[in-house]
Amino acid sequence: MSRATTKAELVKASEDQFTKIWELVNSLSGDEQEATFAFGDLVANKKEAHWKRDKNLRDVLVHLYEWHQLLLDWIQSNQHGKNQPFLPEPYNWKTYGKMNVEFWEKHQTTTYVMARTMVLASHKEVMQLIDSLSDKELFEKKHFAWTETSTLGAYCVSATASHYDWAINKIKLHLKTVRK
Repeated sequence: MSRATTKAELVKASEDQFTKIWELVNSLSGDEQEATFAFGDLVANKKEAHWKRDKNLRDVLVHLYEWHQLLLDWIQSNQHGKNQPFLPEPYNWKTYGKMNVEFWEKHQTTTYVMARTMVLASHKEVMQLIDSLSDKELFEKKHFAWTETSTLGAYCVSATASHYDWAINKIKLHLKTVRK
């Protein structure tokens, strides 16, 4: 999947990937949707922390939800004159893994059904925000001082299509292992 460089590409990639998530999720039975991941040896050699962190579909969905919230809060705060970094204090791009663990811990009592509702709503909110922005606002470097050397669109891609691709891969592996 190539990275979006226009608003139209961003919207299409985000919606296409989000649809793929739900096609996979909806292909699972209710029990399979709430089952604990049984990846075992399939992920033993993988170095990314999320393979050990996320234990079920709920964990994946709340992760997507929390990254939507990061994006929404960051954009809305900065648009209203409150200069705020994308990652909240005390995190940075070297330590954001700890933030992801905090998100995971925060949602251990969130039900699968609630996680599903939350991410469906937050995706809609993100897409409405993206829709309100122009190509120039999304993909012109330094259009907004608060995006520093990147584009707003790059952050949007990361919180949507790229994260959705990550979720799809986890869900596909779950589907494979749950139906062995």
